[in-house]
Amino acid sequence: MDLNQLNERVKADLSYIGFSNQSWVAPTTHPEGHVYDVIIVGGGQSGLSTAFALLRERISNVLILDENPAGYEGPWITYARMFTLRTPKHLPSIDLGVPSLTFQAWWRAQYGEKGWETLDKVPRHEWMNYLKWYRDVLNLPVRNDVKLDVIEPIQDQLHRLHVVDAGEQKKYIARKVVLATGIQGGGEWHVPDFIKHLPKSLYAHTSEAIDFDLLKDKKIGILGGGASAFDNANYALENGVKEAHVFVRRKQLPRINPIRQLEHSGLIERYHVLTDQEKYTAMSHFFKFNQPPTNDTFLRASAWKGFQMHLDSPWLEVKESKNGVTVVTPHAQFEFDYLIISTGLISDPTLRPELRYVNQYITRWSDVFTPEAEIANPLVDVHPYLTPEFTFTPNCEEGKAALRGIFSFNYSALISCGVSASALSGIRFAIPKLVKGIADELFTEDKKSIIQGYLQYDVEEFVADLPQAKTVEPVA
Repeated sequence: MDLNQLNERVKADLSYIGFSNQSWVAPTTHPEGHVYDVIIVGGGQSGLSTAFALLRERISNVLILDENPAGYEGPWITYARMFTLRTPKHLPSIDLGVPSLTFQAWWRAQYGEKGWETLDKVPRHEWMNYLKWYRDVLNLPVRNDVKLDVIEPIQDQLHRLHVVDAGEQKKYIARKVVLATGIQGGGEWHVPDFIKHLPKSLYAHTSEAIDFDLLKDKKIGILGGGASAFDNANYALENGVKEAHVFVRRKQLPRINPIRQLEHSGLIERYHVLTDQEKYTAMSHFFKFNQPPTNDTFLRASAWKGFQMHLDSPWLEVKESKNGVTVVTPHAQFEFDYLIISTGLISDPTLRPELRYVNQYITRWSDVFTPEAEIANPLVDVHPYLTPEFTFTPNCEEGKAALRGIFSFNYSALISCGVSASALSGIRFAIPKLVKGIADELFTEDKKSIIQGYLQYDVEEFVADLPQAKTVEPVA
């Protein structure tokens, strides 16, 4: 089967499961123009699969907005620098149970059965190519080069989205808004304060564009012990950096990856039945271990002559020097030409400019749960307290109307909803819960007219002409 044949198979499979664009949601009108039933912010894997799931639920008045040019959605060919995805290749994800939509089907259509068997992990560039195919074969409604500025709640349970569309200020109206904004979409990438005093020409976070051509034959320091630190070390050395030093504050690298156990334990799919105590405990443990680098990533990086790793080496002082940057650890002092910061992110709604009209109404975990000292974690506490359907929990009566219809389907859902949005391990379990929440809200808001239409329905279905009944004379 080649790719053209697979495309035809996708169409056939969708027809078998009753996939239809005929929506049950009645159109909404507004003086400012068209009202979308759902606008999805983010055209990466989460946004695309959410749109597909909505179409399967016959909610078709949907639009996806993405700030990047077509083909550059998500991190895969922008700031992601790993050689392969860290998720096992066989794990189902955004196919949502349609076999012909799986990455495996797409790969086999191009490289055959042997090509699949010899594939170890999914190359990140190929994952981006798969996402582009997925978007095209499903004909999903994506509008690129549109950056969301702010969500403004307006009357009648609607939201006005202020955007910059191809350089122009524009507005869109939507009943529901899904923030499918990825790993950074619930907060911001974290740069420690002791770094920020440096000239920006001397450092970058791993999430930023880095011109590695300017770093050829240079010596760089990388702060952080997670997988991304080793991804960047390998990428830098592969692109001509002379030395890449990775600094880890731990005395040993983590060896346990909690996600591998979560994937078969039932915790990912049944996470919503946990108590707050159990959720907090589980995710505090997750933050404690985090994810180690994959074996192949670490071995690829450490094989370079210019690679060095420094354990038990937090940065005590960082200062600009004559030739670059001086870094002081408990054990030594180093001189670098450039620094790469791999210190993760913080999920906090107050950091998101698009939520500035509503973030004062958002309940955080710190508002509803006080953990025991041994599991307390301030990074967990600032996360929004979401429902299993990824909606914000309002902290006052006024906030109910403002927050209704906004769905936080990004990494900020980690504590409330587990490994779900922005994680391939959990996205197939999360999408149905998200879409159920959206559909339930739309139906609840429209149910009066839906029920009235049902009661008034009078289209005759049985139209056959029956023979006239014969008259039978009564027996005397």
